[in-house]
Parts: sequence; C-alpha cells; structure tokens
Amino acid sequence: METSKYFPSVETLDEGYQKTFKNCDELLPTLPQTKGWWFGQLFQYHGFWISGFCIRGSMLNHDHFKPRSTDIVVATSPKCGTTWLRALVFSIINRASFDFSDHPLRKANPQDLVPFFEKIIHKDGSTSFVDGIPSPRLLSTHLPYSLFPTRMTDDTSACRFVYIYRDPKDVFVSKWHFANKLRPKELPPLSLEETFDLFCKGVSHYGPFWDHVLGYWKASVESPKKVLFLKYEDVKKEPLGCVRKVAEFLGVPFTPEEENKEIVEQIVKLCSFESMSNQDVNKLDKRYQQRPVSNSDFFRKGEVGDWVNHLSPQMAEKLDQITEQKLQDTGFNFH
Repeated sequence: METSKYFPSVETLDEGYQKTFKNCDELLPTLPQTKGWWFGQLFQYHGFWISGFCIRGSMLNHDHFKPRSTDIVVATSPKCGTTWLRALVFSIINRASFDFSDHPLRKANPQDLVPFFEKIIHKDGSTSFVDGIPSPRLLSTHLPYSLFPTRMTDDTSACRFVYIYRDPKDVFVSKWHFANKLRPKELPPLSLEETFDLFCKGVSHYGPFWDHVLGYWKASVESPKKVLFLKYEDVKKEPLGCVRKVAEFLGVPFTPEEENKEIVEQIVKLCSFESMSNQDVNKLDKRYQQRPVSNSDFFRKGEVGDWVNHLSPQMAEKLDQITEQKLQDTGFNFH
C-alpha cells in the first residue's frame, strides 16, 4: 500500500479505520473487475464501476464520517463540469470573505478549495483531518447518490448536494481525452472506438453514466431542499440565473446591495472557463504521486457540442438510443 499523507500505512490507522481497510481488502477480490481507462482496476460495486481506492473511501464514509447540517457536497459524474461547479459554489459561499482581484481562485485550483471527499476521508488514517475542516465544509464527490449513508441523504439531515450533469456525448468525448492524458506513457493510447464501446456498456469510472444521473435526479425530485439538479448546458446558457439559483438553494441568496454591486456577474466572470484556464496555477503541467492529475488536465475546451468533432453520426445515434432506453418510463429527459 502507498504511504503518504493521503495513503497512510496500516500501522498509523486508528482502530476503526484498520477494520474498514481490512473489510475493503477482503471485499475487492470478490467483485467483478476490469481495467480502468487510465490506470489501475475498476470494480463493480453496488452496480457502479469504481476504483478500489474510491470504494474504500465510500466504506470509510459509511463507517466513520460524521456529517454536519452545514455540509455542502458538490457532486458530479466525471467530466460533467466538476471544476466549474466547485469554483462557483466556493465563490458563492465565500463571496463576502475575499476580494475578487485577489481571490483564492486566482492562486489555487478549485480542487484544492473544494477537496475530493473520497480522497481526504483517507487523510491521516482517521477522521481527524475532515473533522477539522471549519464549517461550512465544501466537499466534492463522484460517488453515486445511492452510496451515501442514510445519515447524509435522509430528510432529517440538512447536508445538501449540488449536482450537475451533461449531454452524454460530450461527457464521453471529454472522458476519452482525459483518459489518454492520464494513461502512463508505456501504455498505448485508448482508441475512440474501444472506449466508446466501454462507455456504452456502462464500463467507465463511476459508470454507468445514466444510472449515476438518474440517482441524483430522483433524489432531487423526492428531496428538492436536499439535492439541487443542474444541467451543464443550462449553466453555460444562463450562468447568472444559475448562480442565483445555487445561492438560493444553499440558503445564501444575493441581497439587493450585492446585486447592485454586480457580485453575481463578478462570480460568473471569475469562474468562467476563459478566466480559470488562464490563471497561472491552472497552467501547471505537473503530476506527482499524491495527485496523478495536473491542474492543466482539468481544462480542455469547456464547450457544448464538441462531440460533433469526434463522433460519427452512427456513434451519436447509438448513444442517443441508449440514453432514450435508459430513461424510458423514468419521467426524466436529458433535453
């Protein structure tokens, strides 16, 4: 097992964590598994394809995490606008704390400001780190809604989730590009056709994609005060309205004074793809053991409809058909 601040050695784990680690180590060999798109294995866990590390993160959450009523979870399936949503939520919640000209988002990647839950739950071999984050805690996750414990999802918990989804054709193309950036140089690149087949079968990180989206959509219908369900294309089209909607949902609506000062417009501008991708911190192309993804990897195009430059009409039609089949009789429509 890797040892670092995020991957503690077994000897440094507290007793409860040792038990969860042991249970996870015993579970993983019993699960269906396949090669991941970039490195490592994916395991089929409660219907979703997830890495062993993130399965363990989910189990640590179930066994040990103590949610607070003020917790805010930014939730996405990978490549649906995670970085953008992290930046928006951070800016909305902290808008009175920082000047826009010297904002933390100009010095740090959003993943450093809204940390990845499946990762930080491992830190220090106990819950001490995550327990030490001041309220309101802003956390980010790719976990399906069904993998969160009921103490986080039932209506008695005020913990809130902000979820964003995207056209699956754009999700696939973005995921394919991302996978090839991350794959070790000694491995051949993944072909578009091979990866497309896997995505259609639901075999991708945190996939099937459609099941992930439907889980959060159903939760947003059943508990609209707990789960806010956003569409990437809508946020691109009407960013000002969506920022106001998120603020309202999180219980921090913009005041008339803030509206007069154009705070909403400043948040949208700061968090735009053009602004974020041009910050020096997000141009860094450095990977290391604790984070095999560089900051620059999170910024490609940020466009709607880029799939037309990569998918054949037949591939697009197939994905649309799968989407239609997956959503049949659910009451939900991607469009």
